[in-house]
Formats: sequence, structure tokens, C-alpha cells
Amino acid sequence: MSRSVRTRPEASGQALSEAYDTALLDLDGVVYAGGNAIVHAVESLATARAGGMRLAYVTNNALRTPDAVAGHLTELGIPTGAEDVITSAQAVARLISEQVPAGARVLVIGGEGLRVALRERGLVPVESADDDPAAVVQGFGGPDLAWGRFAEASYAVARGVPWFASNTDLTIPSGRGIAPGNGAAVEVVRIATGAEPQVAGKPLPPMHRETILRTGAERPLVVGDRLDTDIEGAFNGEVDSLLVLTGVTDGAQLLAAPPQHRPTYVDADLRGMLTGQPEVTADGGGFRCGGWTAGAGAERLELSGEGENLDGLRALCAAAWAAGGEGVCELDAGKALARLGL
Repeated sequence: MSRSVRTRPEASGQALSEAYDTALLDLDGVVYAGGNAIVHAVESLATARAGGMRLAYVTNNALRTPDAVAGHLTELGIPTGAEDVITSAQAVARLISEQVPAGARVLVIGGEGLRVALRERGLVPVESADDDPAAVVQGFGGPDLAWGRFAEASYAVARGVPWFASNTDLTIPSGRGIAPGNGAAVEVVRIATGAEPQVAGKPLPPMHRETILRTGAERPLVVGDRLDTDIEGAFNGEVDSLLVLTGVTDGAQLLAAPPQHRPTYVDADLRGMLTGQPEVTADGGGFRCGGWTAGAGAERLELSGEGENLDGLRALCAAAWAAGGEGVCELDAGKALARLGL
């Protein structure tokens, strides 16, 4: 993928599962939500796998081990091995191992996923700032993580112990709605100490490096639902991306995306992996996709025509991104999106 400014979604004459050798799939909001498979996910992934595409599951959630994630996916009807799961815990453990001596102690503020990943790198998890840790690592610990754990991190960080975070996602989806994520917990320690952690997870390079090292992907496609982690991570890794609209990103956010948040392709759900992608073409002063034409007016985005709603959204993306250039489009898109039911 070129680092030039993207002004429209790209076309693909091949099914994406044929054009790319490996799908790097986010989990929450893409494959499942609240622990349950998202509609069309199981059958779409089975078809992609049967066609020869490798499936790898890449998550910023450092709480669960790869074995646990693989077991959950298998229970949902998606046969998965632990080697197919890459977590931010693994990425941050590698990052720490490159900066501390072999066998060093690491103060863990988080769950079992972090402890397993540290042991895999020959490091020793400890529980107290008084255990002479060489590093502090913070990852999502679930809703029951005790407040005192943040104090332990703060004591060590304030003494100058290097601080690492698996990721800084401020929120995490749950079956009951949006809950605070590890980024919110990291803010607690940041406020207490004034320090800044080294961060491994999406959208930063350590996570992409971990993913490529573990999968060996040569033509990867990042598949995600978040602009600020999945799509920006693909941008930083200079690989293509597919945004699916089954998670947190809505039409208005997509149209207002800055260059680093603009996906290569846009589709409703994981069935988009199994098809080609339509062309968005310049049409006079606007852009056409399918039966829709979109353009930038003086105050709002304009949409005319009829057809598949996703084609209308793709045309609107082109109009908005072209208008936004290297910034963001600030034109009102409410009426145009309402026509598409978005």
C-alpha cells in the first residue's frame, strides 16, 4: 500500500481472499461481539480458509492467552490453533525482552495472557514493586482488577523502572456496551507518575512486527472495525486493510477519517473477504460507485442515485476524503448517510 494520501476506496477484480495470502483479523467487533459470533463470520471464514487463505487473529486484548482465544474461536465453529492467535501481550513481551536481561523480573499489572507471554520470552512475572522488577508491564486485566495494582505500578514507575503497556485502547466492547479499556487504566498510572509508557499494541509497529514474524505473511490484509487501531496499524505497516461495519466505526466516522484512518476497502461484514470490490470512479465534479454519485457541496456532502447502500457509502468516502485531503472532511454528511440508512 502506498503511503500517499488515499482519496477513495480501491477496487479489486479478485475476491480479497484470493488477492491476499493471509487475513490479519481483529476479534472484538469483527469475528465476535460479547463472546458470540457476528452474523456471517463463521461461514465466511470457513470459505476463505477452504480457498487457501491463512487466517490469523490479532487482538490488542492482553487478558486471555492464545490457547484460551483459540479455544473460544473453536467453540464458535472456527477451528483455530494457538499459533493462529497473536496478542498485544506477545508483542509487548518481545519488546521488553529486547531491553532487559534474560531472566529479569517484570511487574505485571494485568491478566494471565501477560504472564504467559513473559514466560515465553524467559522473563519472570512478579506481583510487587518491592520484588526488584526490571520493568513494569500493564495490560487489560478485566473488570475485577484491583485498584491496588495501579498503586504497585505507580510505585515502581516513580522509582524509574521502565514502563510498558500492551496497548492504549481507551474502550473495549462488551456484551452490555462499551467499557473502559487498558488505555483508561494506563491513564491512572500516567496521572500518578507523569511518566509515559512504551506501547506495543495496534496501531504501533511492535504489534505489526509480531504479527508478521509469527505468520510469515507476504501479502497480508488487515481486517478490522476500528479506524484508530486496525486501520491505522495497517497504514503504519504499509499493508492493505478492509474495514467491516460490524463494530465500533459508523458511517460518519469513516467519512471524517484522516489519511491514516482510511481503509483500502469497505464492506458490511466478513462476507466482503469473499468478493471483489467495486470501482469508485471520478464523475464530473463527484464520484460514482454502482448506481450512486456523491460530491462535495458548499456545506454538505451530496448523494444522488440508487442501488446498493454500500456503493453509496463508498462514493461518499471518495467525495469526503478528496475534500478532506491531508486533513479531515468537515462537511455535513447527515442527510446523505440517512438516505443509506447509516
